Amino acid sequence: MTHSTRFENKIVIVTGAAQGIGRGVAIAIAAQGGQVVLVDRSDLIAEVASEIEKIGLSPLTVIADLETYEGAQLITSETLNKFGRIDVLINNVGGTIWAKPYQEYRQQEIEAEIRRSLFPTLWCCHAVLDPMIAQQQGVIVNVSSIATRGIHRVPYGAAKGGINAMTACLAFEHAQNGIRINAVATGGTEAPARKIPRNTNPMSEQEKIWYQAIVDQTVSSSLMKRYGNIAEQVNAILFLASDESSYITGTVLPVGGGDQG
Repeated sequence: MTHSTRFENKIVIVTGAAQGIGRGVAIAIAAQGGQVVLVDRSDLIAEVASEIEKIGLSPLTVIADLETYEGAQLITSETLNKFGRIDVLINNVGGTIWAKPYQEYRQQEIEAEIRRSLFPTLWCCHAVLDPMIAQQQGVIVNVSSIATRGIHRVPYGAAKGGINAMTACLAFEHAQNGIRINAVATGGTEAPARKIPRNTNPMSEQEKIWYQAIVDQTVSSSLMKRYGNIAEQVNAILFLASDESSYITGTVLPVGGGDQG
């Protein structure tokens, strides 16, 4: 299989596809022949769809709130209605909303972090399992984080630790069904400024100090002493999503310059 046709004839759902790593994954898979289903709760996915259309493919776009069970079910039904099957699911939704010591979080902030960074992956895995079991094949790649060992992001780290656990448990359950489930634990990643910020309130001076401490700790914990870039995360995700990793399941791959998370 040549690199440029790695995902030929594959139906690939990419969540959180409007910007950042998700956008990079979606465009790369399309460039390698995959039929992409772009999912986000923002209509910015229309811009990503336009980029993919320039290379001659017609992605399906689905606007859905994946913090809800119904949003995940909508993705599955729309994809099956259009294509009749789901070959790959890449769960990319999530991200820190606040950055501060745990005792500074309010109750509603803790709950919001878990809803943002754990539930979309829980719901989407649940939504695709029945069709993948019926096919007796499928691949799921969950996006985790090395923040499971880090500072000022305890609720987010707990959510990503949950993703690591469900990755292993689902792999145990569904290897018998021909389904592989792995995760990429992303490290610090340089990315363009988000078009839609996770937190719409500007950071206070204290919050800027707490956030800078995360940056410093991330660089310090990396053996390479730097942040990665989007392409370095995309390449790892595409490897686990492809047939090249056919004998790998239940694995969390840290992509953090040597930081194991």
